[in-house]
Amino acid sequence: MTATPLSTPAEPRRDTRIWDPFVRLFHWTLVGCFAANALFTNPEHTLHHDIGFTVVGLVLARVLWGLIGTRHARFSDFPPSVSGAVEQLSEIVRGRRHVHAGHSPLGALMIYNLIGTLLVIGFSGWLMTTDTYWGVQWPEDLHKAAVTWAEVSVLAHVAAVFLESLRLRINLPRGMITGYKSLPVNDTDNGR
Repeated sequence: MTATPLSTPAEPRRDTRIWDPFVRLFHWTLVGCFAANALFTNPEHTLHHDIGFTVVGLVLARVLWGLIGTRHARFSDFPPSVSGAVEQLSEIVRGRRHVHAGHSPLGALMIYNLIGTLLVIGFSGWLMTTDTYWGVQWPEDLHKAAVTWAEVSVLAHVAAVFLESLRLRINLPRGMITGYKSLPVNDTDNGR
């Protein structure tokens, strides 16, 4: 599909199933776990550790689903592409609108960023519970830095979803709830 200028009228659209139940359940469970650990639990409490290990399990399940899952869940559908991200930024700056059926190139980079960051958080958190690294400073420093990076990334993700929803005239959060995304009727990709 080619990009259209933002000044053109909205194209006719149809709801197309994009996000499978696993992706949606993973996403919202991860949101809940991350928020609980960031906002409500004491880092010294076992609940914090249990939620952290749950996050690692969720991320590992998502990695597996990224290899064997449905089309738009598979990593092959959204490979990390700096050139694709630069092109998307160029389209945004030029006022062009391109609706991606699955993850956009910038969205893909954020997914890989968050997966890696959450695994670093989990690994460094686990290190702090071992006899070998109990009281050693660098795992705690790594953990804190990765948590800060994850928080910044989550805020950037939420802001980008909000701004892209406005720019593209698509309710992107709705898609992560219902599984359906509003795609242009003439989209040859057809979301399949």
